[in-house]
Amino acid sequence: MDALHEFDVIRPKTIAEMLAARKAHPASRLIGGGTDILVNIRRGIEKPPVLIETTAVAELHGIAANEREIVVGASAKLAALAQNAAVLKHYPAIAAAADSIAGPTHRNMGTVGGNLCLDTRCIYYNQSEWWRGANAHCLKTALGEMCHVAPKSKGVCFATYSGDLAPAFLLYGGEIDLAGPDGTRTLALADFYTGYAKQDGSTGDGRTYLAIRPGEIVLRVRAKNVPGLVSAYDKIRIRKSIEYPVAGVAVALARKGDTLADLRVAFTGTNPRPVLLDGTSALCGKPLSDAALAALDDLCRDQIMSMKTTFTPGTYRRRVATVMAKRLVKRLWGAA
Repeated sequence: MDALHEFDVIRPKTIAEMLAARKAHPASRLIGGGTDILVNIRRGIEKPPVLIETTAVAELHGIAANEREIVVGASAKLAALAQNAAVLKHYPAIAAAADSIAGPTHRNMGTVGGNLCLDTRCIYYNQSEWWRGANAHCLKTALGEMCHVAPKSKGVCFATYSGDLAPAFLLYGGEIDLAGPDGTRTLALADFYTGYAKQDGSTGDGRTYLAIRPGEIVLRVRAKNVPGLVSAYDKIRIRKSIEYPVAGVAVALARKGDTLADLRVAFTGTNPRPVLLDGTSALCGKPLSDAALAALDDLCRDQIMSMKTTFTPGTYRRRVATVMAKRLVKRLWGAA
């Protein structure tokens, strides 16, 4: 890795001070735990002139959860979310997703907002400066003109989103609160991610993957619980101790006797956005049969991309994600 370039650090103590700093420095970047952005800076991927450090803003650290809803501040630590007793009890998929991120030291530093806004990744992007230059750079960098993953994509970047928390919050209809020069607004978490997903005709890609406006900051993420819903999260990665997911799967379901009353499945590490699987409602109102699992398999294979953005083949990611989804569904069905 290269030496860090020169930059200034601003440490606001209130949201108002954060917004003022963003307005005064439009090219600035926010930094919480720094577990992702500092690596990108060391690799020369990003060179922000100013970093705005968020951890001194007390308003962004809260974690509140009960049987009805969960509200988590953007600067809340991942370890604190994973260990929160109410989150473990009422939102097990969220707790499991937080606990699965990287290693213990990363979770003690990393923040919820940082993981939700995690930069998309690709084997042609997340490399050293000399490696990228030797390979003519890629579309996601300022110097590249072509996506090396899909050279005929006509300007679409297929870098993959790999944050773990997003699919877990999507199970519960998550929303995200933003603040900016024009005030505050709330977006459905599903609308916060604009990266390409073929089931909904998105126009964003691996470069333009968040619906955040210039000068905006993430305040918190929230979600509502559903009575009777049980959930879990699992993922596969190359190095279990620290690596980003090759594929991650969050599943929630509700059972009424021998009938599947509700089913929600979300993925990460496979597409330029976290994917909340479309079409699962058609599997409800009937038992969890082999035919239902086969139909779930079809939905997964249709909506998970098989692009080679990691060192594993894209077809492998799609296959293991589908298998993990079916395993989690069967496990939760037996526990419901």
